[in-house]
Amino acid sequence: MKLKLALLLRFILGAVFLFSAYTKFISPGLTEIILVDQGIVSARETAAVIVRVLIGFEFALGILLILPYSLKTIVIPTAILFLIIFTGYLAYTGFILKDAQNCGCFGEMIKMSPLESIVKNIILTAILILLFKFTNEKKNYFVAPTVMVLCVASIFVFLPVNSQKEFKFANYTNFEGEGRVDLSVGEKLLVILNLECDHCQTLAKELSEIKNQTNKLPKLYALLFKEGNVTVDSFKTMTKFNFPYHMISMNEFLNFIGQSPPRVYWLKDGKVKGIWDEDFQKKILQNFPDR
Repeated sequence: MKLKLALLLRFILGAVFLFSAYTKFISPGLTEIILVDQGIVSARETAAVIVRVLIGFEFALGILLILPYSLKTIVIPTAILFLIIFTGYLAYTGFILKDAQNCGCFGEMIKMSPLESIVKNIILTAILILLFKFTNEKKNYFVAPTVMVLCVASIFVFLPVNSQKEFKFANYTNFEGEGRVDLSVGEKLLVILNLECDHCQTLAKELSEIKNQTNKLPKLYALLFKEGNVTVDSFKTMTKFNFPYHMISMNEFLNFIGQSPPRVYWLKDGKVKGIWDEDFQKKILQNFPDR
């Protein structure tokens, strides 16, 4: 009975670590942004290396917990130490930095606060301790380090580190209404608006109407510039505009628009796929005909 329970626990724990690694693998930018925002590292490229090592390590732990080798001598103690270290990190970010946003433990797929993730880690640690008592192992000191090295190396092959220096919107990672956002991943529309501008207000109304008609458009974000008396709240009231936004300075605003505002950028995987200065509704319908 104990052996069957140990086998079940191994598969459950292995699945959790594999799932955690997978959710970071498909959206590594979120975890990179978290590390930079929290001051853990200063450069996105450094964060990218750390995140890939973390993903590879989690993949390795997931695989090793399912395999029967060196569970008591290497795998379970390593997994417990891993959880203890990250619980300490989560306590620091949650209670010292007061960061209540998504901790990134399960990427963007399952959003958890640091406190929620601490509870999750405590439960996983308790299960690992129980597994340590129940399990039998086959001693093989070659398998565990080999799997770890191969997993970490493979992540750098399948998920290479890309520089963000040429992506002009790399610094915009926090938006009111959503929190942390990685504009360099997936397909997104980014609109540049002046709150006082009549044309910007018209576009905001059109975008709100289009969004109400379909939920299949790329996620839309806004960079807003305020120079007069119109506030964000009054702008929202006038236009029904309710998209995540980030306030920008005059110099930023002037760098992003054309001859005059507004402007819409179509972003795809860190590249500017299109820039629109007029006929916005027509171009949106042309480029997303099936949406």
